[in-house]
Amino acid sequence: MKLDALIHWYEQLTPARLGEIDQLYHEGASFRDPFNDVQGQPAIEAIFRHMFNTTGDPRFEVTDRQTDGNIAWLRWIFYCRVSGRRISIEGASRLVFGEDGRVVEHRDYWDATDLFLQLPLLGTMVKFLKKRLSVPASRLGGENYVNER
Repeated sequence: MKLDALIHWYEQLTPARLGEIDQLYHEGASFRDPFNDVQGQPAIEAIFRHMFNTTGDPRFEVTDRQTDGNIAWLRWIFYCRVSGRRISIEGASRLVFGEDGRVVEHRDYWDATDLFLQLPLLGTMVKFLKKRLSVPASRLGGENYVNER
């Protein structure tokens, strides 16, 4: 498992380093997140190229990791700029490593609402929808209500 190398790659990722993807991801690796579901190194690399082309100063910070056999979980924070605004998104990745130590399955888990809330026009609409669709605090009957974000 090349987990340390993968974490380092993510935390130091630049467009120039995208060419190293073949050292970390198997040729037929799959990648899935809330917006993409692709297979193969070229498609995975295209996702990261798109990230660099559509956001400013993107970077990942891995905050936790756990392993069990050939499976690893990473907690991370993604930082970037979109339309001049600083954005941060917390998420997790489930990684399955093949016999050669490279990733064969990569699944990202993060709430796209966290992104939308930080964008000017979408944020207003999402806040309205969240308020409209969430259970009012008065109906929950407790102080541990966290739905009013």
